[in-house]
Amino acid sequence: MNAPEVTPDPALRVLRHTFGYTAFRGQQAAVVEQVRTGGDALVLMPTGGGKSLCFQIPALLREGCGIVVSPLIALMQDQVQALRQAGLRAAYLNSTLSAEEASAIERQLVGDELDLLYVAPERLLSARCQNLLDQSRIALFAIDEAHCVSQWGHDFRPEYIQLSVLHERFPQVPRIALTATADIATRQEIVERLALHEARVFVSSFDRPNIRYTVVEKDNPRKQLLRFIRTHHDGDAGIIYCLSRKKVEETANWLRSEGIQALPYHAGLEAETRAEHQTRFVRGDGVVMVATVAFGMGIDKPDVRFVAHLDLPKSLEAYYQETGRAGRDSLPSNAWMAYGLQDLVLQREMIEQSQAPEEVKRVERRKLDALLGYSEAATCRRQILLRYFGEESEPCGNCDICLAPPQTFDATVPAQQALSAIYRSGQRYGAAHIIDILIGRATAKIIERGHNQLSPFGIGKGISDAQWSSLLRQLVAQGMLGINEFGGLILLEACRPLLRGEQNFTARQVREAAPRAAASVRREIEFASDEARTLWAALRQCRRDLAEEQNVPAYMIFGDATLKQMLDHRPMSLEAMYELSGVGDRKLDAYGMAFLEVIQKHQRRL
Repeated sequence: MNAPEVTPDPALRVLRHTFGYTAFRGQQAAVVEQVRTGGDALVLMPTGGGKSLCFQIPALLREGCGIVVSPLIALMQDQVQALRQAGLRAAYLNSTLSAEEASAIERQLVGDELDLLYVAPERLLSARCQNLLDQSRIALFAIDEAHCVSQWGHDFRPEYIQLSVLHERFPQVPRIALTATADIATRQEIVERLALHEARVFVSSFDRPNIRYTVVEKDNPRKQLLRFIRTHHDGDAGIIYCLSRKKVEETANWLRSEGIQALPYHAGLEAETRAEHQTRFVRGDGVVMVATVAFGMGIDKPDVRFVAHLDLPKSLEAYYQETGRAGRDSLPSNAWMAYGLQDLVLQREMIEQSQAPEEVKRVERRKLDALLGYSEAATCRRQILLRYFGEESEPCGNCDICLAPPQTFDATVPAQQALSAIYRSGQRYGAAHIIDILIGRATAKIIERGHNQLSPFGIGKGISDAQWSSLLRQLVAQGMLGINEFGGLILLEACRPLLRGEQNFTARQVREAAPRAAASVRREIEFASDEARTLWAALRQCRRDLAEEQNVPAYMIFGDATLKQMLDHRPMSLEAMYELSGVGDRKLDAYGMAFLEVIQKHQRRL
């Protein structure tokens, strides 16, 4: 079917016919115009906000090929596959290609036969590739995941620093740097290191309103995780992050024993196993990946419905980027984290035991403190997260704190008791030992050290272990307690007014059971009837069959958001199908009739 021309605007025309959307979102149109007309740009846009279109469309509108610097092989391959599904001439150059395959793509580039070429930074900086670019017409340079340039960041890639050579060697070619994760300091570093001083900066809201943020206090975290998945995401695709390889393996095995389709992923696995598990996750429905942070940066899967953390991440930047892998299709999704004081101890140990310079350690401590403040929040989590990135907002109404505000109480006396127990026991012991003192448990360790003779022994019997643990974490978060290199709690200068009775301390009350309000998480697809559920299953099966025929991930045929429109609008002609978001010319021609037949067959049965 040849679709009618919908607009004379060239950017909108490409957006509609190639990608299937009728309007730009947010600042997309302004970014496209800036780069299309030859200007440089720095784009900060949340995951799922449409960053790729900001360089793909200008590359199609300008003469020559758009060169995209991408840090991970998996990311290149996924994006090239998706672009080819949309009918574009896209390719990548990386180590997975044979010499013959790479030479063929190089000839296509020089012959002006490519719209977009994805290249790893290492290859782009090679003399061979630079000479190749000299012989080619280049539409633009897009530097994706630009936060990798920051030495203070969590994904630092040394090769990114050298990308300033693009400006020096090709001064007339526009450059666009893009990232979803950058605080103000990182943005400044991107500008400096990539020589983007003349670039126009586009900062979109970092808010991901479709993601619900929840933090729970650890209390048998495996069972908490299983309850979360069973209640809210049974059968959904998700990612679970753990700190160690051992924990990844154990968690994946345990989830499989509970009937959940879980796979492990970490750097210790064979490359073939990692590739197989990643492929199963990307192409399958309802696969849960249990992983270290080695997984995720190169994943372009829009229908991940939840991201869970069983351990504390390193920083709010890392947390934001990792949770941002949920709900890229803008449908409701969850970011869930279980956290305890021991997580903080482990992260502190990792910082102190590293070989990094003291300046780097100081930055990492500051970032960890910010994450601790988020985890111990008594106010809207989204506000805290956005404020960290320099953005103010109203309470979101869609995080665990907003849905079930925590109760507080005057904890001045218990806090003083805890500080006293820590001081009198020598400021050498972790939270579990301090709690044993406060509650009055005469354990072998307590008796051996004579701590049953201390004045604070047993003065906190009326308070639960969970509340004491929470109180100690809140004292750490408020800067009144610190943690030494051995994991022991120590008093800091800020606690003096509290100990002297010159300052009160208000603490959050521990929730002994999950609050009713926070349990009512929206599902991504709401069905009005069993009939709608049946059609939804048939549409997904059609998509699955087409994907298997072409050996591509199902979402590359049509995303869940487009299938949901088919479910809601029930198009009965190709013209009606073309009105749906995400249905471009090529996909309408390739898949339109298959989905129409599913809908028509279903409607005839009613």
